[in-house]
Amino acid sequence: MFILQVYKLLDDKRFQESITRASNNARHGVSKALKENPWLEELAARIKEVGDQVISNLEHYIDKTITSLQRAGAGAHLARDSREALRIFDDLTPDVDLVVMSKSMAAEEIGLREHLEKRGVEVWETDLGQFLVQLENGKPMHTIAPAIHITRAKARRLLSRLGRDPGSEEPEKLAHAAREFLRGKILSAKTGVTGGNAIAADTGSLVLVENEGNIRLVSGVVEHHIAIVPVDKILPDLRTALDMVLVQSAYAGIFPPTYINVITGPSSTADIEHKRVLGAQGPRRLDVILLDNGRLRASKHPVLKAQLRCVRCGRCQFECPVWEKLANHWGGPVYGGPMGLNWTSIVHDPDLASELSFYCLLCGRCSQVCPVSIPLDDIIRWHRTRVWKEGHSGEN
Repeated sequence: MFILQVYKLLDDKRFQESITRASNNARHGVSKALKENPWLEELAARIKEVGDQVISNLEHYIDKTITSLQRAGAGAHLARDSREALRIFDDLTPDVDLVVMSKSMAAEEIGLREHLEKRGVEVWETDLGQFLVQLENGKPMHTIAPAIHITRAKARRLLSRLGRDPGSEEPEKLAHAAREFLRGKILSAKTGVTGGNAIAADTGSLVLVENEGNIRLVSGVVEHHIAIVPVDKILPDLRTALDMVLVQSAYAGIFPPTYINVITGPSSTADIEHKRVLGAQGPRRLDVILLDNGRLRASKHPVLKAQLRCVRCGRCQFECPVWEKLANHWGGPVYGGPMGLNWTSIVHDPDLASELSFYCLLCGRCSQVCPVSIPLDDIIRWHRTRVWKEGHSGEN
């Protein structure tokens, strides 16, 4: 079945042109950022070292993060798998009727939007690319740029279905039409959902990086902010968390980022007798769902643990010759490309990852460009070896 999809994608001229154009632009953006800011490579090397430190003692850092979140006035919840994450979310939102979301691969991983829609909840993605993916009922094609496969003409058709015909295919007009529709939803919602690019164990601070400004709205104007953060996003301290998002932005080819948001607990004020109280103009409640979903198990695995260093920049995807032809259709049900195949093994199905590994060329370009030196091709090679040795029946 998958091979039929491959042939279909290879014959889709518009799809191929869109992915190639995005890959070229991204490579140029990364090259420019690193040339103008050579210190970023040193920062990436430091993030690698710190990442290994956290992975080797992940349970300790999870406990420390939970304590820090609670001290900051936030709710802290550890979800062992997708099902538990959805149950926690349901418990936190028993009467919700409208939810607005910023782009979150963790939310994609647990199927949050589909779950809420089955509950009868109105849900809207507010990131432009993710919004377009929602309208086409598709899947993100890149971890940072989810709609790189959608042409201007298709974007106009998707927006027109909402009665918001932009009047032209100019990107500015398309973005404005989406803004006009989504702004009303954001201002009407009482619950906003975000992911988290990083979370600091020492302060419980969420760090979120963006360019559109929608995350600030989704996490700032609602009454209840819920963040779903994979436990591999934990870093020891706030300084390192901030450094990590700079590395992610640079290697995604979008540097410097327009916004970096730091959120420590619900909104607060100390303007009356300098006594700090929670619940000012921003959310009255902040709940953070720390998502395990196989990551703790992977932290003890001799091969897969290196994948937990991933900063989700998607640099390996843009460099991969297979991804450049198939995008996130190759790699797994949520994550795609070289990093996606390895994440599929951790959070979904190692047997599926092993099967898909045979589409990899093992050229090693993904490993060469990874900012935190994940041996991606070695891990993929291990997946193949696993098939030969275990026939998909052994332990992963």
